[in-house]
Amino acid sequence: MLAKPGYLPLVRSSKPFWSNSMRKSAILAASLLALPLTACLTPARDFHGYIPDEVQPYEIKPGEDSRSSVSAQLGSPSTEGLFDTNTWFYVSDVQERFAFYKPKVADRSITAIRFGEDDKVDEVLRYTAADGQVISYSARETATRGRELGLWEQIFGTVGAVRLPNTDEATPDNPTGRR
Repeated sequence: MLAKPGYLPLVRSSKPFWSNSMRKSAILAASLLALPLTACLTPARDFHGYIPDEVQPYEIKPGEDSRSSVSAQLGSPSTEGLFDTNTWFYVSDVQERFAFYKPKVADRSITAIRFGEDDKVDEVLRYTAADGQVISYSARETATRGRELGLWEQIFGTVGAVRLPNTDEATPDNPTGRR
């Protein structure tokens, strides 16, 4: 068989290019190289806020527990009510972060314990992330008086505007201000 000029003849061999041991070694090497990439698939979990030790906040019984027993079982609250100090809040959340992405809240738990006038627990309320509402902030800005200065005006704006001291002012050469 004659080959065309510039082309190599195609030769078929009866031996396979990859032997069984080479194939197994290649599969093993590829799997060992891909193994560290699986670490990127599991999220890093961060726990924030109140982490209960023995007693869960929702296990507090209304009418039975008092303010002092709640404090002894759960510890100090995450926060108290702003206008009503008879409500204690225990806030905790779990955030997950995949690689370099922004963390997302995986679980949020807010337990509100409301006390009556006799310092006994009136009610125990439990809220989750699904109970929350998104608050949209106003994007309005308050206008400032005057004009905005550009970069060059800020840098060179005071050149030539230096005020000379009066004759009766204290200066480094004349600390008393007298002539």
